[in-house]
Amino acid sequence: MNQSSVSLFRSRAVLGAGFMVLAGIAFAALNVVTQELAMTLGFPPASTAFWQYGFALILSLPLLVRLGLRAMKTDYPFRHIFRVLLAAFGVQAWVTGLVTVPIWQAIALVMTSPFFIIIGARLFLGETVGRDRWLATLTGFIGAMIILQPWSDSFTIAALLPVLSALLWGGSSLIMKNLTHHEPPETVTVWLLVLLTPINAGLAAASGFAVPEGLALWLLVAAGLLTALGQYLLTLAYNAADAAYVQPFDDLKLPLNVLAGWLVFGYAPSGYLWLGATLILFASLFLMLREAGKEAVVVS
Repeated sequence: MNQSSVSLFRSRAVLGAGFMVLAGIAFAALNVVTQELAMTLGFPPASTAFWQYGFALILSLPLLVRLGLRAMKTDYPFRHIFRVLLAAFGVQAWVTGLVTVPIWQAIALVMTSPFFIIIGARLFLGETVGRDRWLATLTGFIGAMIILQPWSDSFTIAALLPVLSALLWGGSSLIMKNLTHHEPPETVTVWLLVLLTPINAGLAAASGFAVPEGLALWLLVAAGLLTALGQYLLTLAYNAADAAYVQPFDDLKLPLNVLAGWLVFGYAPSGYLWLGATLILFASLFLMLREAGKEAVVVS
């Protein structure tokens, strides 16, 4: 392996992009499991969210034991609490939306999140949002709209639930990015897992608590594992690079989820799918190469 290849893989731009793509793969698999629970098995959305993050917490216990109480040590407890509250309501909106909205359509709608994150990164985190980042995000969003076609007769009000989840998750992501400036990724992840369980328990109890069994139980265990993995990878992505930079790579979850929905549920998105997916892929690769190039100039 030559020196340029080694430098590329050590680039924080490449690391941030890579962690975000891996998180997208984990969340694509999670969405398939969640929709199977909601649409096929009819498991209540609020209870799905509770058991999903409850099992994620259980599966994370080895990490918690290894890190000990020091993993919970923080100077910013209220930021963690507010971040988790936003994430919890975002999860509820997302899981409820998946009951009626196909995976690929829900993902296209949730991709409005970069607008919330980039504007928030500029206003609250003081990050520089240059022309390249704006253009990449806008191109990815246009790709999503080409796939979604919100002007079509099939568009419903229920499809706006993923937009609500995008707004809530955008706020949660901004607080996460702020916290990674001061605390390690393990602390950010542990606080999320520990606090989400009691919050989701209250929301599930309010809507009628359901206990899983049989196939639903195993699917929820898988959802917990994918949730813990995806959240940790997401934290690593924001720790490696600016929020405004890594967010467009989250757009790659659209083709990943379209593929997953087609393989598992047989969803057939519109013929404009691949045009939109191409725009998303182009925007993400363009941004990664531009950022990596800027890093090379600074180092030299």
